[in-house]
Amino acid sequence: MSLLDGILNQVSGNSTVENLAAKVGLSPEQVEQAVAALGQAHAAPGDTVTTAAQQTGLPQDKLQEIIGHIGGEGALGRFAALLQQDGGVLGGIRNIL
Repeated sequence: MSLLDGILNQVSGNSTVENLAAKVGLSPEQVEQAVAALGQAHAAPGDTVTTAAQQTGLPQDKLQEIIGHIGGEGALGRFAALLQQDGGVLGGIRNIL
C-alpha cells in the first residue's frame, strides 16, 4: 500500500488511489497528482479547486468529484493536515507532481 493509499484510507475510510481513479474516470497517476495538489491547495490562499486545477491541468469538475469521494471539504482538511505532519510527508508527495 502506498503512502497516499494509507492517508486516503485514514481520511475516507476505504478509498485507495485505484478505487478512486475508477470512480472518477482518471488514471491512478492523475488521481495521485490531483489529491496531492488538493492537499497543498487546501492550505493555500484562494480557491482550492481552482489552484489544484491550475497545478495539475485536470478539469475542475474531476477535482470536485475527488473531493466528494474522499468525504468533502472536511476530509480534505484532514488529508492536508496528515500530509503536513512530520514535516516531510508533503515534500514526498510533491514529488508526484
